[in-house]
Amino acid sequence: MTARKQPADKIGTAIIGPGKVAHIHARALAALPESNFVAVSGRNAERTQAFAAQYGLRAYINLDEMLRDPAIEAVIICTPHPLHAEETVAAAQAGVHVLVEKPMALTVADCDRMIAAAHAAGIQLGVISQRRWYEPVQRVKQAIESGKIGKPILGTVTVLGWRGPEYYAMDAWRGTWDGEGGGILVNQVVHQLDLFQWFMGPAAELFCYWDNLSHPYIQVDDTAVAVLRFRNGALGNIVVSNSQNPGLYANIHVHGYTGASIGVQTDGGSIFFAGQASRAEPPINDLWTIPGEEPLLAQWQAEDRARGDEQDPMTYYHFLQDREFLQAILQNRPPMVTGEEGRKLVEIVEALYRSQKEHAAIRFL
Repeated sequence: MTARKQPADKIGTAIIGPGKVAHIHARALAALPESNFVAVSGRNAERTQAFAAQYGLRAYINLDEMLRDPAIEAVIICTPHPLHAEETVAAAQAGVHVLVEKPMALTVADCDRMIAAAHAAGIQLGVISQRRWYEPVQRVKQAIESGKIGKPILGTVTVLGWRGPEYYAMDAWRGTWDGEGGGILVNQVVHQLDLFQWFMGPAAELFCYWDNLSHPYIQVDDTAVAVLRFRNGALGNIVVSNSQNPGLYANIHVHGYTGASIGVQTDGGSIFFAGQASRAEPPINDLWTIPGEEPLLAQWQAEDRARGDEQDPMTYYHFLQDREFLQAILQNRPPMVTGEEGRKLVEIVEALYRSQKEHAAIRFL
């Protein structure tokens, strides 16, 4: 089936999976002028009905039934990530555009199935990576692309956050291999890993250790370290943990051939979690030594903190990406973060898990 015919200025939208992050998307879809928000589907009837009542939607317990609704032209998938591939393929086969929450899937093979289904159906497939819209992130990306630091030669990702028992008790699937497919690497730090590869370029090889060091009540990893070599010859380091209480920060730093260093703190304290944290700290540039631009750091930090006082970062940037995706459909163009982009992150995460299991360096084709 091909993509459904679109009206001139609105897209009929729906959500799959009425969980915690779905409320962020629901508020965006209800407010966006490009969206006609009409439905939600979920496996839990009580939760789905309550979500539908809150936003004035039609509730579906059967996904295939919702996808047959002719008013629905695009969906946002907010279910646990092991379900993403099957739901994306089902939507594509129904001719419905798909924006899927991070990570896109658990395996590269699943990503390839999703991408192939989207291409066959002629629908747009996008992956949530709202932190790419952060102004401090955009500054780092633009500085790299304009050659201000020369070729990146060293990059680091450091995420020192906290997840306690109350987090894992919220849903039965959390902290389990079957329900989540992993721990910190597949859930809490995927946004930072996505930005890392976006800044540094394709990876050539990596070696990783991961383990559960301080959360005996869950099955999955809470700590990981890794080293990478990128195709451009640069080196990288990943240090991530869910065991710092209170959480400290998440940052990405890039050091260039010219000697200049730039970076972004994407999160202060623990990584934001929808439904638990009331408000996220604003992202800021925390490192900037490009000659002649050093004084801009304090100016940018003041601007970004002021913006954070006006806009909740976790709501505002989801709103921006949801809107960009709907505009991509209306303009018949790929979204900013395509399925192919989402696949790059999954390839890295899958390799990180394989490296520990096989006690070997993983090379990328």
